[in-house]
Amino acid sequence: MAPKRLIEENAPMEKTNRDHTRGILQALAAAALFGLSTPLAKLLTGSIAPVLLAGLLYAGSGLGLSLWMLLRHLRRQPLTEAPLTRRDAPWLAGAVLFGGVLGPLLLMLGLAQTPASTASLLLNLEAVLTAVLAWVVFRENVDRRVALGMLAIVAGTVLLSWRPASASVPFPWGALAIAGACLCWAIDNNLTRAVAGGDPVQTAAIKGGVAGAINIAIALTLGYRLPAALPLLATGLLGFVGYGLSLVLFVLALRGLGTARTGAYFSTAPFVGAALALLLFPEQPGLTFWLAGALMALGVWLHVSERHAHEHEHAALAHNHRHRHDEHHQHTHDFPWDGQEPHTHPHTHEPLLHSHPHYPDSHHRHRHP
Repeated sequence: MAPKRLIEENAPMEKTNRDHTRGILQALAAAALFGLSTPLAKLLTGSIAPVLLAGLLYAGSGLGLSLWMLLRHLRRQPLTEAPLTRRDAPWLAGAVLFGGVLGPLLLMLGLAQTPASTASLLLNLEAVLTAVLAWVVFRENVDRRVALGMLAIVAGTVLLSWRPASASVPFPWGALAIAGACLCWAIDNNLTRAVAGGDPVQTAAIKGGVAGAINIAIALTLGYRLPAALPLLATGLLGFVGYGLSLVLFVLALRGLGTARTGAYFSTAPFVGAALALLLFPEQPGLTFWLAGALMALGVWLHVSERHAHEHEHAALAHNHRHRHDEHHQHTHDFPWDGQEPHTHPHTHEPLLHSHPHYPDSHHRHRHP
């Protein structure tokens, strides 16, 4: 079937732009919540073992979001999100392993040996590794501007973690552990994209609950004990906000921006964390810190100012996700519909040819000449 050509009108294109703006704001909000959690977690590393702290943070995320789903069910709210299915299980299992178990554990180990402000900026490496995997493995589109932005972030990360060779200067194992955490989260981000069309609260709750249980079990097996009630409550609350709510917003942003772009906006998180760290801890960062921060800020700006538009073709596609009847969702319903939007149901997209500004979201994963 030949794709129909959409005659562009201002209204649907403006709506698409609003959706992209919403995705950017969701990614930035996710970054802010996670960025604030890093130096706050640093405060807890002295009293709680890293593996136990990682488990408690994710358990707080899972429990808090599970309570959210329960309240949503008790209030009998209309279904506007597509539930996860059995086909999502392998992707979600991989995301839990890398993002919920290995990533937080490596971060907590790194925080125990690294200044909080430096650790916060090192987390920019996650965006770079996320983009590399998205481009190389998952074939997401990249242009020169985005690539230059990633190079600036890499340069800042290398400058921040580099130490001159000297017998008196220990190897930066803490920085290496944080870099490993970033790689784990980069894998997690790309795997999570495959399930981003499903209910983000359900996705984040499963990841938090399973990852928290595994890490806590490992910690208890190693002989660690749970902290007192007040630190336990504080850690759980921090996990709910900094990991749970942040992940929900991140998954929502993945829908509209794609993996690499969402990761780029999320790379603003370390700047939020570094600013808070400088207020909480008696650290005096030197010139290298500020130069690295400037390079990373340049990289983020190159992404934020990107604009991508060209004529493109949509192949026929059948899937289920939360949607409105915009220019990409012009379909009929085989069930009674009360006109409420957004809503969710299995639907089919007919082939379509048009041009407008877009990102590699769930409807724009096409090849480029």
